[in-house]
Amino acid sequence: MTARRILIVDDDVELCELLADYLSQEGFELEAVNDGTLGLQRALSHEHGLILLDVMLPSLSGFEVLRRIRAHSSIPVLMLTARGDDVDRIVGLEMGADDYLAKPFNAREMVARIRAILRRTERRGRDERGSAPLTVGDLVLDADARQVERSGEPIPLTSVEFSLLEALLNAAGQIVSREDLCREVLGRDLSPYDRSVDVHVSNLRRKLGRAEDDTERIRTIRGVGYQYARTAGPVEDDA
Repeated sequence: MTARRILIVDDDVELCELLADYLSQEGFELEAVNDGTLGLQRALSHEHGLILLDVMLPSLSGFEVLRRIRAHSSIPVLMLTARGDDVDRIVGLEMGADDYLAKPFNAREMVARIRAILRRTERRGRDERGSAPLTVGDLVLDADARQVERSGEPIPLTSVEFSLLEALLNAAGQIVSREDLCREVLGRDLSPYDRSVDVHVSNLRRKLGRAEDDTERIRTIRGVGYQYARTAGPVEDDA
């Protein structure tokens, strides 16, 4: 039942009340907190399946709350940003948010995003039991333990980063389009000017470091998508 419990951290009390009513009709239970400090405490309580986190908050900003959450937890986080504020969206993704929604948003779209994130998390839990570790070069992805190691050293990843890396490793040496990654990893169609996948790939590159031959592990195939490289070669880095 934890997956059906959602925490919203937003100082707009009226919005929280409206979402609580709407989400209850969709089978979810919403707990609302209106300031960053208390929101952080509740986010780390392990009582929720997903967090809706506004950027603008009293006491602690949404970014600071997210930073502290990611220091302790990989719980999915859907950031709420101001419409047209691309900087906030990119910063949130770079700090480990799973996805974002721009205010004002359609409640139906929010539910679709929530379900997509939870489906990905639940599917991984079902499909990964008893699966063998996936090894490509010095990288080992253990789906059962939800852990990635590079040369024996663990690398902490967010839920969406883990899913993105798994998709790329399963197709190592092959090109995977941005459209396919967005559908498989984020559970939605790629929209124009959407840089979410690119930012998540950039985060992965930073965390994984370069390959043993000092080349990029994840190549950008300009205008198409990405490829986890099995062998050395040139890379176009536009993410």
